[in-house]
Amino acid sequence: MMQQRFITLWRIVHTGIINFMRNITLAVAAIAVMVVTLTIVLFSVITNATFENTIQQITNKISVSVYLQDSTSDAQARQLVKQLQSHKEINRVVYLDKDAALQNYVEQNKNNQNLITAAAQAGNPIPATIQVYPRDLNEIQAIKEILTTPANKKLQTPESPSYNGDRKEAIDNITHATNVLRKIGIVTVAVFAVICALIIFNTIQMAIFNRRSEIQIMRLLGASTGYIRGPFVVESAVYGMLAAVFSVLIVNSVFLASSSALQASSLGLLDIHYANEYFGDHFWELLLMQIAIGIIIGTVSSVIATRRYLKFKTK
Repeated sequence: MMQQRFITLWRIVHTGIINFMRNITLAVAAIAVMVVTLTIVLFSVITNATFENTIQQITNKISVSVYLQDSTSDAQARQLVKQLQSHKEINRVVYLDKDAALQNYVEQNKNNQNLITAAAQAGNPIPATIQVYPRDLNEIQAIKEILTTPANKKLQTPESPSYNGDRKEAIDNITHATNVLRKIGIVTVAVFAVICALIIFNTIQMAIFNRRSEIQIMRLLGASTGYIRGPFVVESAVYGMLAAVFSVLIVNSVFLASSSALQASSLGLLDIHYANEYFGDHFWELLLMQIAIGIIIGTVSSVIATRRYLKFKTK
């Protein structure tokens, strides 16, 4: 029984490959369009990963500053730091006492000697500061709520925390932009996956139409649904595998050109250098992902096409 099933499976696979070779013109056309689609999908995945890295770099540079009153003791400040570090919304916390805060102020304004001189003459008016770095920009409002509890607020100056006014607007704009970038990446991948499925769907319809006489004979001879549908599924899987390999080779060539010929490091928000490194570090994972996407889209589209247009009864 097992041997018979193996023989049947082999015949299905063999027939699918033969049909692929017999319809090489149709196959080349289908693969060519599928290569374009899968290449765009792969670029979308890499671009999305690159944007995520860019977003993380932006997030790492944005902090909410907590300005402490001069009456706040060092022990109270460190207790507040410890409390903040326990919250999952917060990535890291940096505490600067008055001297460290002054040094940081001088470094930030090293090109403005008047400000540095004024701070020195005033006897260090810079308050001790706690810099709170969020894990995600969407968590900043939650962090502000933590900082503005009555117990924490009494340790701070009136203008603290720094998440207000123009700074709040700027951070909110960055947060909105990063969320839009994430959504664009997800939608782009989904749209082109659907396009790819429709291409294979139409290709299988054409293959069914070209072989309608052969299929009718197989039906009359008592061939099962799976046996008739199987070669179409195998053929579609071959489309997907070949298109996946070609798409990865194309993307690899593009990155080689960008790194060697163009000597490009970035294109707007797209960090080409990071994208190149990401592609190289995840080459095999991306190749397997492309093959899996190609096979899944091909086989699912093939099954739907055969079920809808051949009116098979599921057994």
